[in-house]
Amino acid sequence: MSHLHLDNLQCTYDRTVAVRHLDLRVAQGELLALLGPSGCGKSTTLRMVAGFVPPSAGRILFGDRDVTHAPPHARDTGMVFQGYALFMHMSVAENVAFGLQMRKVPRAEQAARVKEALRLVQLEHLAERRPAALSGGQQQRVALARALVVRPAVFLLDEPMSNLDARLRTEVRLEIRALQQRLGLTTLLVTHDQEEALTTADRLAVMDHGRVRQVGTPQQVYEQPVDQFVANFIGRCNLVPGRLEAPGAFRAGAQLLPCAAAATPPRATGELALMVRPDRIRIAEAGAPGLPARVKLGTYLGGTTEWHFETEVGPVSVAQPSVPARGAPTIGERVSLQWSAEHALPLPADATAS
Repeated sequence: MSHLHLDNLQCTYDRTVAVRHLDLRVAQGELLALLGPSGCGKSTTLRMVAGFVPPSAGRILFGDRDVTHAPPHARDTGMVFQGYALFMHMSVAENVAFGLQMRKVPRAEQAARVKEALRLVQLEHLAERRPAALSGGQQQRVALARALVVRPAVFLLDEPMSNLDARLRTEVRLEIRALQQRLGLTTLLVTHDQEEALTTADRLAVMDHGRVRQVGTPQQVYEQPVDQFVANFIGRCNLVPGRLEAPGAFRAGAQLLPCAAAATPPRATGELALMVRPDRIRIAEAGAPGLPARVKLGTYLGGTTEWHFETEVGPVSVAQPSVPARGAPTIGERVSLQWSAEHALPLPADATAS
């Protein structure tokens, strides 16, 4: 395995900059998730690493080896595609062996490595079956085995679970993570699914319009987003517009609301907003200290209920247990919304703007 370094990587299509000044390092054995909306540049980045898209500038390094201009077959990558790209006329074993055949690995070694790869994904008993006779989860495991059997220096995952149903997606996600950790694979995962990124990755790189907004552990990015875009993209949040009046005091309309005292927004453009996660807000009696609100709607989600409120500074959502200690509010009821100062962060619209 090798570490991966993307050094000032850029990609331009017909004067459109798809990826700009990207500088990322993935440590040996680490799983880094590229996360962002459609068109943010994450898939283009992955394809540049795989060798399918040539960069306009910058370098791609596997360890100390510069592979920027190397063809895909010479890069030592294993890639799992969004659509799996299995050969339907081949058996499971033949699909897994395909990359080894292209690399002209001796037949005896091919057989041993295919058997080991199928054992890793628990498909030894289906080696002779065709992909059409497999479930979606089993096809996904064949694609994983085909990528692993070549013993890649860098493992690439292009939204590999997007074609699975919600329950199977959770199961396969855990299997991929366990396999990646057990084998110590240096892995780059592309996804638009925030839950997948939070539960799978060692670190996240949140992308937007071809650039990275923030890199950090899942907890860092969720708890300490650098700007409103990251806060809105990673998890649910409320963004209350206003201004920082003093350390620990945020002015929103006529209300002076508590916020993290140490928060000092970086050089940025756009108005500030106070970020508070829905599960960090308490519902108190009307007239209590906090933000006055009126109950507009309740959405039952099983273990939790999401309550939607009208306030003088805009809509606010609150998530609480479906059987709350206080008792559920009623539609139209007036209440007060409270939170601890450390759970409210004033954020700029764009922390990377100049």
